[in-house]
Amino acid sequence: MDFTVWYAAEMPRMTVAIRAAVLDHELADEAVSEAFARAWLHWRKVERMDSPRGWVYTVALNQARTIARRTKRNLDAIVDLPTAMTYDEHPSDTDELWRAVRRLAPQARRAIALRYIADLPEAEVADIMGIARGTVAATLHRARKALADSLTELQRTEPS
Repeated sequence: MDFTVWYAAEMPRMTVAIRAAVLDHELADEAVSEAFARAWLHWRKVERMDSPRGWVYTVALNQARTIARRTKRNLDAIVDLPTAMTYDEHPSDTDELWRAVRRLAPQARRAIALRYIADLPEAEVADIMGIARGTVAATLHRARKALADSLTELQRTEPS
């Protein structure tokens, strides 16, 4: 597999997923860049892994934690981020959804980002997050319920 082709295909989705997971665009972009740089340096080994994507997501999340510790940033703080976090939809179509995702608990937000934005299977999400697959399934179930409740409440309060 050619790294350049793989990078072009994976980088946009990974950037969106890590941004959603850590709620800090600058930090996420730095972490994703570092993860891809490490993948490129070790490409012969990484490309033979069962999941090169999973490895790079893990590196990016770990790098985000390292940067946050070093710069004393709080990864779990809710911040006012631009809503243009999607790579294939118009932002105005998803503004309320992104606001609802940002309000999720950090673990739920990361699980949603890895499962639905990065499109990784639950087993890989579990490996990346260092939790059991059943915990991922339960976390995603609760997160989807919270998102549905949040969006339903918003619809009820919007003027017709």
